[in-house]
Amino acid sequence: MRGRLMAVTGRFVLLVLAGVVPVLLLSLATEAGGWALLGWLLLAVVLGVADLAAAASPRSVLLARDVPARIRLGETARARLFVTNTGSRTLRALVRDAWQPSAGAAASRLRLTVPPGERRAADIDLTPFRRGERRTEQVTIRSVGPLGLWARQATLNAPGSLCVLPPFHARRHLPSRLARLRELDGRTSVMVRGQGTEFDSLREYVRGDDVRSIDWRATARRGGSPAGQQVMVRTWRPERDRRVVVVLDTGRTSAARVDDEPRLDTGFEASLLLAALATRAGDRVDLLAYDRRIRARLHGSTGPELLSRMVDAMAPLEPDLIETDWTAVPAQVRALTSQRSLVVLLTSIDASGSSRGLLSVLPQLTRQHVVVVASVTDPGVLAATLDRRTRDAVYRAAAAERALLDTERVAAAIRRLGADVVTGAPADLPPALADRYLALKAAGRL
Repeated sequence: MRGRLMAVTGRFVLLVLAGVVPVLLLSLATEAGGWALLGWLLLAVVLGVADLAAAASPRSVLLARDVPARIRLGETARARLFVTNTGSRTLRALVRDAWQPSAGAAASRLRLTVPPGERRAADIDLTPFRRGERRTEQVTIRSVGPLGLWARQATLNAPGSLCVLPPFHARRHLPSRLARLRELDGRTSVMVRGQGTEFDSLREYVRGDDVRSIDWRATARRGGSPAGQQVMVRTWRPERDRRVVVVLDTGRTSAARVDDEPRLDTGFEASLLLAALATRAGDRVDLLAYDRRIRARLHGSTGPELLSRMVDAMAPLEPDLIETDWTAVPAQVRALTSQRSLVVLLTSIDASGSSRGLLSVLPQLTRQHVVVVASVTDPGVLAATLDRRTRDAVYRAAAAERALLDTERVAAAIRRLGADVVTGAPADLPPALADRYLALKAAGRL
């Protein structure tokens, strides 16, 4: 219980005004107008006090909540507040539930009438527009009397929370990527061969097969002929149980908004799509969110559990306005895995100054791992280079051209150090990263 007070309703104000006007007219006609005005005000106050005395006490209320544990950003959840009247008078109340504004409550003020000893429910639809934990701590109850003139008011503690998960809009790209993965797996087309593939089975040669895949010993055992009858070839499938380590940069550059979405949230979308694809391919995915300290760390999860744990870990993450300590990242990756893995660094490569730390540690990572640096680009920068109609537009175009050159310069430096680079607008980066993963699988590098 925070506090109690008395409140005057709008009905009381209208009552006073309704009597003041004729009293003032009377005062113009007689000398007793002042006493009449005073008498009317006293009558209104007496009525208000009597109404207040007849109002149910908000202190005799018990509150309980039924709130969904979690929803995805953009979805709507129904939160239910139960109000139990333990007093002996009917509760006529205006109830205000103090959800955070970012919870997107459709209506925070509700009217309830609760007879003595009964319970009523107040439903509030929540459509959050920010990720993370949305909270409410208190409920204010204003109990009015039968005349609706004065009210008792109290603020009661009734904590509640709703976990808002990343929306994972990129899931729409998953079916097409899974179809391509099945092709690589040899279910719908000839299997590939490379450093990251393993022997699967034998089958008969067909025109177009790589002659290097012919197994002459198996052909001899089957009584094959040089003409191609019963010639056997080996088939290969991409190796499974490989490791994919996703490193999310939660430093200051991840706070920038691109297309009205923080860079960090775009990183979430790309990470979730890659994880969903990799776990279907039989690979194990680890997640590390880091700037100068570990913000989230997932290790050892597979299958449906992986995505569930990832969204739970990502939901409360917010960018920290500090420079990321890239020198500690190789050690953090070694703590997750000691075998050759695909290491995906989701960060920003917009400026050479802020990318120096990243460039300095890439040789340590590329010596042992396949490294991909993924960065979101601002489509507004590219659009600015095309508009040169005015003097101001020309200056903006020049600045945009310089920004693009800086990005390309950093990307070239990353490639020279042995890592791949994937860039794209917020809507394009997740599928682009998934395509690069499939390309590495097809090339046998995983």
